[in-house]
Amino acid sequence: MDASPFHEGELEAQARAGESSRGAGIRDFMPDQHRDFFALLPYLFAAGRDAQGKPIATVLTGSEGFVTSAAPDELAVAALPALGDPADAALSAGAPIGLLGLDLRTRRRNRANGVVSERDGNGLRVAVTQSFGNCAKYIQQRQHELVPAAAAATEELGSLDAATSALIAQADTLFIASGSESGLDVSHRGGRPGFVRIEDGRLTVPDFAGNSYFNTFGNLLREPATALLFIDFAKGDLLQLQGMAEIVWGGPELAGLDGAKRLLHVEVTRAWRRKAALPFRWAEPEPAQTTLATGTWRHHEAA
Repeated sequence: MDASPFHEGELEAQARAGESSRGAGIRDFMPDQHRDFFALLPYLFAAGRDAQGKPIATVLTGSEGFVTSAAPDELAVAALPALGDPADAALSAGAPIGLLGLDLRTRRRNRANGVVSERDGNGLRVAVTQSFGNCAKYIQQRQHELVPAAAAATEELGSLDAATSALIAQADTLFIASGSESGLDVSHRGGRPGFVRIEDGRLTVPDFAGNSYFNTFGNLLREPATALLFIDFAKGDLLQLQGMAEIVWGGPELAGLDGAKRLLHVEVTRAWRRKAALPFRWAEPEPAQTTLATGTWRHHEAA
């Protein structure tokens, strides 16, 4: 890889934040421990580009071992998006893909971004071009149990209704997809329940202290189109959103939530709800200590 593993947008975001990183853990191959980790997962978070070139995020599921690695630069995923998943067409042969392996049972996560080299009726093969690990900050630990799979109907929403707004307002976890000319990325964000503020179809997500890579923000400086994914962990529901992002680097708005270093406003443009889409149900979470060190929006506390 180049001397710096970061593209120009990521370097600009680091400069705006007054932070920097050498990105020593970013490689163009997966070390063996990452390859072994992916094989332990029963679910895998993925990002692709839709027909308009905008990011969209989803979850692929299977029995443990449904993700395998025959070589350090290759992942095979024995699963496809479910019928009606708005991300289905985005994960086609030749398309860029961002992958996040996250085990909520252990709070461990690794990224693997690249290109879908093959797709058939059984799954995907991914040529990995970028691999790196992430720390466990802000990940709530959750244990899951399997439930019988059900055919989930996909409902496209004209706007965020009361039920989806309630899910967002109570969430302690989300996933965000972003892209640049360098490729796609899907990342985890976590906080206390209510860390995402929702007002008239605009979401505000705080950015807490992290690894100083600024992969997501660097992408959004180049391409403000983004996608968010929320999970109802008790019911297995998925909420998939697309929108346009604006970064708030400073100012008085940051004082509304303890720990926020920056904010991300997302104007939601499309939304899909898929009830009971996941064959898992999760127990109540054990919050990360880093999560407990953050706050909630002060106007909510006063309400």
